[in-house]
Amino acid sequence: MGSITYDGLVVHIDDRTLAHLQIVIVNKLRRGENFLMSWKDSPDVGDGRSAIWVHPMVCLHFKFEGSKVPTINTEWLATLAESADSSRGLIVTSEHGQLPKLPNGQQRVPQDTLVMPTEESRAATAVHA
Repeated sequence: MGSITYDGLVVHIDDRTLAHLQIVIVNKLRRGENFLMSWKDSPDVGDGRSAIWVHPMVCLHFKFEGSKVPTINTEWLATLAESADSSRGLIVTSEHGQLPKLPNGQQRVPQDTLVMPTEESRAATAVHA
Protein backbone atom coordinates (compact mmCIF):
# COMPACT_ATOMS: atom_id res chain seq x y z
CA MET A 1 0.00 0.00 0.00
CA GLY A 2 1.65 3.20 -1.19
CA SER A 3 0.68 6.81 -0.57
CA ILE A 4 0.44 10.29 -2.02
CA THR A 5 1.28 13.16 0.31
CA TYR A 6 -0.05 16.51 -0.83
CA ASP A 7 0.07 19.68 1.29
CA GLY A 8 0.04 17.67 4.53
CA LEU A 9 -2.66 15.25 3.41
CA VAL A 10 -1.68 11.58 3.16
CA VAL A 11 -3.79 9.34 0.93
CA HIS A 12 -2.94 5.62 0.97
CA ILE A 13 -3.46 3.87 -2.35
CA ASP A 14 -2.50 0.42 -3.58
CA ASP A 15 0.75 0.54 -5.57
CA ARG A 16 -0.84 -0.43 -8.90
CA THR A 17 -3.39 2.39 -8.77
CA LEU A 18 -0.74 4.78 -7.45
CA ALA A 19 1.58 4.04 -10.40
CA HIS A 20 -1.17 4.97 -12.86
CA LEU A 21 -2.13 8.09 -10.91
CA GLN A 22 1.52 9.16 -10.71
CA ILE A 23 1.88 9.12 -14.49
CA VAL A 24 -1.31 11.14 -15.02
CA ILE A 25 -0.55 13.65 -12.25
CA VAL A 26 3.08 14.18 -13.25
CA ASN A 27 2.10 14.73 -16.90
CA LYS A 28 -0.47 17.36 -15.88
CA LEU A 29 1.97 19.12 -13.55
CA ARG A 30 4.78 19.06 -16.14
CA ARG A 31 2.51 21.12 -18.36
CA GLY A 32 1.83 23.52 -15.46
CA GLU A 33 -1.83 22.52 -15.31
CA ASN A 34 -3.96 22.75 -12.15
CA PHE A 35 -6.75 20.21 -11.75
CA LEU A 36 -9.19 18.66 -9.33
CA MET A 37 -8.61 15.11 -8.06
CA SER A 38 -11.45 13.31 -6.29
CA TRP A 39 -12.30 9.93 -4.84
CA LYS A 40 -15.14 8.15 -3.10
CA ASP A 41 -14.98 7.81 0.69
CA SER A 42 -16.08 4.64 2.40
CA PRO A 43 -19.17 4.31 4.59
CA ASP A 44 -17.01 4.60 7.76
CA VAL A 45 -16.50 8.29 6.99
CA GLY A 46 -19.96 9.07 5.68
CA ASP A 47 -19.80 7.42 2.25
CA GLY A 48 -19.19 10.81 0.65
CA ARG A 49 -16.51 12.09 -1.69
CA SER A 50 -13.26 13.93 -1.09
CA ALA A 51 -11.39 16.18 -3.49
CA ILE A 52 -8.18 18.22 -3.63
CA TRP A 53 -7.09 21.00 -5.97
CA VAL A 54 -3.72 19.92 -7.38
CA HIS A 55 -1.38 22.77 -8.27
CA PRO A 56 2.23 22.65 -9.60
CA MET A 57 3.51 24.88 -6.76
CA VAL A 58 2.46 22.47 -3.98
CA CYS A 59 4.90 19.70 -3.00
CA LEU A 60 3.71 16.23 -3.91
CA HIS A 61 5.29 12.97 -2.71
CA PHE A 62 4.58 9.48 -4.07
CA LYS A 63 5.64 6.59 -1.82
CA PHE A 64 5.40 3.01 -3.07
CA GLU A 65 5.42 0.07 -0.67
CA GLY A 66 6.84 -2.38 -3.20
CA SER A 67 10.06 -2.05 -5.17
CA LYS A 68 8.70 -3.48 -8.44
CA VAL A 69 6.98 -1.19 -10.92
CA PRO A 70 3.56 -2.61 -11.82
CA THR A 71 2.68 -3.24 -15.45
CA ILE A 72 0.89 -0.19 -16.84
CA ASN A 73 -2.55 -0.68 -18.35
CA THR A 74 -2.60 1.85 -21.20
CA GLU A 75 -6.40 1.80 -21.48
CA TRP A 76 -6.82 2.61 -17.77
CA LEU A 77 -4.12 5.27 -18.07
CA ALA A 78 -5.97 6.87 -21.00
CA THR A 79 -9.25 6.82 -19.04
CA LEU A 80 -7.62 8.50 -16.03
CA ALA A 81 -5.88 11.09 -18.24
CA GLU A 82 -9.14 11.88 -20.03
CA SER A 83 -10.82 12.31 -16.66
CA ALA A 84 -8.04 14.64 -15.48
CA ASP A 85 -8.51 16.78 -18.61
CA SER A 86 -12.27 17.10 -18.07
CA SER A 87 -14.11 19.77 -16.09
CA ARG A 88 -14.87 17.12 -13.43
CA GLY A 89 -11.15 16.53 -12.85
CA LEU A 90 -9.23 13.34 -12.13
CA ILE A 91 -11.59 10.83 -10.56
CA VAL A 92 -9.79 7.88 -8.99
CA THR A 93 -11.26 4.70 -10.45
CA SER A 94 -10.27 1.06 -10.62
CA GLU A 95 -9.16 -0.56 -13.88
CA HIS A 96 -12.77 -1.47 -14.58
CA GLY A 97 -14.13 2.01 -13.94
CA GLN A 98 -15.36 1.38 -10.41
CA LEU A 99 -14.91 3.95 -7.66
CA PRO A 100 -12.66 2.42 -4.98
CA LYS A 101 -13.53 3.60 -1.47
CA LEU A 102 -11.20 5.39 0.96
CA PRO A 103 -12.05 4.13 4.47
CA ASN A 104 -10.47 6.79 6.68
CA GLY A 105 -11.55 9.95 4.88
CA GLN A 106 -9.48 13.01 4.08
CA GLN A 107 -7.35 14.10 7.03
CA ARG A 108 -4.09 15.84 7.78
CA VAL A 109 -0.86 14.10 8.81
CA PRO A 110 -0.41 12.02 10.94
CA GLN A 111 -3.87 10.59 10.31
CA ASP A 112 -4.19 8.95 6.92
CA THR A 113 -6.63 8.30 4.12
CA LEU A 114 -6.70 4.85 2.59
CA VAL A 115 -7.65 3.72 -0.89
CA MET A 116 -8.49 0.06 -0.62
CA PRO A 117 -7.10 -2.13 -3.39
CA THR A 118 -9.70 -3.91 -5.45
CA GLU A 119 -9.61 -7.64 -6.04
CA GLU A 120 -8.53 -7.09 -9.67
CA SER A 121 -5.62 -4.84 -8.64
CA ARG A 122 -4.51 -7.42 -6.07
CA ALA A 123 -4.67 -10.16 -8.70
CA ALA A 124 -2.81 -8.03 -11.29
CA THR A 125 -0.08 -7.15 -8.77
CA ALA A 126 0.30 -10.81 -7.80
CA VAL A 127 0.63 -11.84 -11.45
CA HIS A 128 3.28 -9.19 -12.18
CA ALA A 129 5.20 -9.47 -8.88
